[in-house]
Amino acid sequence: MKTVKVKIRVILALSLVVIAGVFYGCKPKDPLNSSSPIISGGSGVADEVYVAPGEKDDYYLFTSGGFSGQLGVYGLPSGRLIKQIPIFSQHAENGWGYSEETKPMLETSYGFVPWDDSHHPKLSQTDGKQDGRWLFINGNNTPRIARIDLKTYKTVEINEIPNSAGNHSSPYPTPNTEYVVAGTRFSVPIDETDVSIDSYKENFRGMLSYISVAEDGAMDVAFQILMPGYDYDLSHAGKGPSHGWSFFTTYNTEESNTMKEVNASQRDKDFLTAVNWKMAEELVAAGKYKTLETREYRSNRWDEATHSATSQVRKGTKVIDASEHPGLVYFMPCPKSPHGVDVNPTGEYIVASGKLAATLPVFKFSKIQEAIANKDYEGTVHGIPVLKYESVLAGEVEKPGLGPLHTEFDGKGYAYTSMFVSSEITKWKVETQEVVDRIPTYYSIGHLCIPGGDTREPVGDYVIALNKITKDRYLPTGPELTQSAQLINIAGDKMRMLLDFPTIGEPHYAQACKASLITDQQVKFYKIEENDHPYAAKGEKEAEVIRNGNEVHIKMTSVRSHFAPDNIEGIKVGDKVYWHITNLEQDWDVPHGFAVQGARNAELLIMPGETATLVWEPKEAGVVAFYCTDFCSALHQEMQGYVRVSPADSDVELSWSLNKAPATE
Repeated sequence: MKTVKVKIRVILALSLVVIAGVFYGCKPKDPLNSSSPIISGGSGVADEVYVAPGEKDDYYLFTSGGFSGQLGVYGLPSGRLIKQIPIFSQHAENGWGYSEETKPMLETSYGFVPWDDSHHPKLSQTDGKQDGRWLFINGNNTPRIARIDLKTYKTVEINEIPNSAGNHSSPYPTPNTEYVVAGTRFSVPIDETDVSIDSYKENFRGMLSYISVAEDGAMDVAFQILMPGYDYDLSHAGKGPSHGWSFFTTYNTEESNTMKEVNASQRDKDFLTAVNWKMAEELVAAGKYKTLETREYRSNRWDEATHSATSQVRKGTKVIDASEHPGLVYFMPCPKSPHGVDVNPTGEYIVASGKLAATLPVFKFSKIQEAIANKDYEGTVHGIPVLKYESVLAGEVEKPGLGPLHTEFDGKGYAYTSMFVSSEITKWKVETQEVVDRIPTYYSIGHLCIPGGDTREPVGDYVIALNKITKDRYLPTGPELTQSAQLINIAGDKMRMLLDFPTIGEPHYAQACKASLITDQQVKFYKIEENDHPYAAKGEKEAEVIRNGNEVHIKMTSVRSHFAPDNIEGIKVGDKVYWHITNLEQDWDVPHGFAVQGARNAELLIMPGETATLVWEPKEAGVVAFYCTDFCSALHQEMQGYVRVSPADSDVELSWSLNKAPATE
């Protein structure tokens, strides 16, 4: 009996060895090199992504938050989430959109709009290279562009885009960040008249907006180009020989207004749109535009001196009708329903992704210029010439995969294209359009990102896949699962999967750059002597409480580990109380929080040297506590105080713990 048991154990052990070998043999293989497993394993991979305690990542990765309206900041290669930057959405963690100083940032022509759908972060450029100054991102739903200052990682400007609907092909910078470009995803009646939707072909038009960026970053709507009533999906600016041009993918050339999934995919080809923005500048300078008196739109800016935002109303834009100015805009046939359009580092090749096509077209700028010079047209549409497909084509990438969406470049002559349907990245040679490698992603990749992969100088170490679906990848969290990014090594001939990690919101696009481009310029604290906030208390002696009717202003200071004042009496039911908190710290990473019971908005998180304001309206008499929400020292728990609220008809005098006489305005 014992011998039988031993034999059974031996058989089981051998079976496990065989099964393990079978499973190893079933690992996904590179279809171009069946001897090479696609997914690497072993401690070597772990070493490549491990960032030891006390060490720092080599790269920043900035991912869009999609429907969260925010931005995720990650370190690479670790994949660690470092920060969420609030932009278009209120953020209770630090009071963004709740504090009196930040509320103006979310003003629009529709009123206060504390949400948006953010898709495409783009780093500012100088001479076609990342310069580390700013990051721009679009608001898709209420058309807006935001600018984040990378010295402070704070949103410092949000501009509304008029005459637009679905601000999707945005905010793509020109090589010196002369402009960030914004195209409308949805064509609409530009004059906003009450027209029938069935009159789409007669009354609906598209608009391409060029937003100027000043030396200090300030944005303004420089001019807009009126286009046919198509949908404008994504964009990229030319560089090198193609500098001065912008390219947009353009679909729904059928001008359909219903069941677009069917009716906007009837033709074999839609268009790639080429815009000569240098010519547009000349037209504007010559006064060859019309002023379109649109509904008002907002320009919201942050002032670092006052630690406050202002919102300005603007109206009217300079509009150039593309059909009236030959040479300004050209159409090029492109496989139907194109999504991404990308320009290689030399600026000579333009890749357009027809997501319903089995090929990937590659256009050549010199051939485009030659076709324009020779008037090699196949006709005109809405007064705009359509260049012949064969005349502008460098070639087609054959069988790249299913559902091509976006392409980025490694600076070594190769392109990497995401394939949504077949869930993979395809690597191909730009000059010959030859596929040389492919790797699966998990699952349904949308955008992808190479550090500097959309500039003149990519850093070809990694490609990051931004995926839509993570079934079976992470611990389950109910009906909704996180989305993800995957880090893939592209330094060698073959792509190697290194890591995947969850992301906030929906990661549409991302930008990555060397950390050294940004780290040396970081603002560590705000100098208290440069704080020009009207209610700043630059020392405890300046703390006071001021009544003006039923409006009360509390000028308070915070420092490790107390508030001044920390006991306040004489507040009454019905008062509107403004807590102006100045953080007196002059050291890096010592914010202070502030919360008061009964506040119906959020806390404040005040950076060193900054002043922020919370409005509080007490509804009943009593003694109410306030406290610091952000751990700051061993005596953090003791950083608290009380405010006494008396009935509205009370004669309790205003007083506070500094034993000062009450001030009046």
